[in-house]
Amino acid sequence: DALVLPGVGAFKDGMAGLEKLGLITIWEQEVQPELLSPAQEAAQPPVLNDEQQAAFDGLCRQMQSQKPGAALLYGVTGSGKTAVYIRLIYEALKAGKSAILLVPEISLTPQLLEKLSAHFGQAVAVLHSSLRISERFAQWRRIQSGQARVVVGTRSAVFAPVQSPGLFILDEEQEHTYKSENSPRYHAREIARYRGAKAGALVLLGSATPSVETMYHAKCGDLALYTLKERFNRQAMPRVELVDLKQELRQGNAGIVSAALEERLRDTVIRGDQAILFLNRRGNSRCLVCVDCGDAPSCPRCSVYLTYHSVTNRLMCHYCGYSEPVTERCSHCGGALRPVGAGTQKVEEELRYEFPDTGILRMDADTVTAANSHEAILERFRRKEASILVGTQMVAKGLDFASVTLAGVLDADLSLYVNHYRAAETTFSLVTQLVGRSGRGADTGTAVIQTMCPEHPVLKLAAAQDYDGFYDMEIALRELRNVPPFRDLFTVTFTGLFEEHVRAAAKRFRDALAMNLRQSPYAGMEFDLLGPAPAAIAKVNYTYRYRATLSCKNTKEVRALLRFLLGAFAKDKQNKGVSAFVDVNAYD
Repeated sequence: DALVLPGVGAFKDGMAGLEKLGLITIWEQEVQPELLSPAQEAAQPPVLNDEQQAAFDGLCRQMQSQKPGAALLYGVTGSGKTAVYIRLIYEALKAGKSAILLVPEISLTPQLLEKLSAHFGQAVAVLHSSLRISERFAQWRRIQSGQARVVVGTRSAVFAPVQSPGLFILDEEQEHTYKSENSPRYHAREIARYRGAKAGALVLLGSATPSVETMYHAKCGDLALYTLKERFNRQAMPRVELVDLKQELRQGNAGIVSAALEERLRDTVIRGDQAILFLNRRGNSRCLVCVDCGDAPSCPRCSVYLTYHSVTNRLMCHYCGYSEPVTERCSHCGGALRPVGAGTQKVEEELRYEFPDTGILRMDADTVTAANSHEAILERFRRKEASILVGTQMVAKGLDFASVTLAGVLDADLSLYVNHYRAAETTFSLVTQLVGRSGRGADTGTAVIQTMCPEHPVLKLAAAQDYDGFYDMEIALRELRNVPPFRDLFTVTFTGLFEEHVRAAAKRFRDALAMNLRQSPYAGMEFDLLGPAPAAIAKVNYTYRYRATLSCKNTKEVRALLRFLLGAFAKDKQNKGVSAFVDVNAYD
């Protein structure tokens, strides 16, 4: 006879009967996803050197004051800022407070989580966008209930509902990822300072290359400034070599890796050390270009060329996701298509050809799509399953591997000539941070920076790790151009499906804004009003974008005026089908 199992209803009835007889006890318990691996052994509070101790003592006194305010911890790469963070978190917990530590990239959370869990155990919670909804909710509940008093995460973790916040830390505070470019548009630094002021908590900004605005406010006395001038292990900064790619071309080397960098890579692999190579462009090539007519396949939805991905043999748009298979011939004249530029996929292919017996890992948006895939890549690199790690800006900051003795910037010019006032700052920060990944262990590191412009002052200062020299040069240019920190830039963006409608609506808004700025209480206020003009990427996913830019001081009156004009814009029937929003000091 077949075995008949009782249904769910019969099972519940049976359990209820046993409970009535007092034989069992039934209760409900929420299932908690396991995100943190328990530490093998509890870690002791880190021992600080003299420089770290001086900074810690000052920050501790500031944190215990009635109005702690904000502070900047400016320390060279490898100076041990994380150790200072951990000691401050100990002090916050000792005072019955909670702490939030923000990092700019999800890829930085695994190493940091491992350290924090060793120090604070189950009191640590993690929040970032790669978590599943159930995992985020479970972490949120732990934080809200007070079970987790130390939160580590990316930008949105600044809103974590910690009990009695006493410390907010933004590591690598200069990073653009702390600024949300989607609604709601906020900067984690400003939210942290607002929450800190409300809760009486210390807001600590840490970086080896602070943003120009933050350093300016620190020098003006708006922020307390603490400095770490030497590496924690007293090790010398990496030796840096600038390689002229024009000379490489003259010598017949049209590859991505210069002869000097290839030689350094071979020496590194032979010694059993590791190397990190940085190129801030994913895919195989920037685009495919016809050798006869010069045409390049472009996205039908956006005003950008399609990027060639050799792994899938497809052309992809990195803005809307459109893709199409690669064709051998130009659709206009039938000419042959050739790749132009290089991305991380092409670098990986070239390295595998030059180093066939060497383990190579690639870390970019194409390889970290699955949950926890960035952790798996970094864990494999930590176990030395690969000698070379190639990646985008995910690998340029925050990573701490003692066996990495070589860092390479494959194209330092990519971000240097972008049409944005932060181009020099972004380039200096990325190059400096990547150079700082090398030589963090017992051996002195080496870095190679490849560029077409080896005499450019920004690159020379980055090679010398001279942030103070860069700041002095950049702050003078910022003042001359009337951009932050001397003025704020209000960017009004107009979007719609029909370009003529968008342009006309943007012009009406600009005219209304100009008329109001000539009247009281704005008369006499220094300002510049530019545009409207097409955005740098004029069309994204069939939507046209125009922008007007107001350069002035960020005052309550200016914000009220823009809010009023946006309301009037939305009510005007002439603007039907066109949307408008304002962003302050945008990064795109």
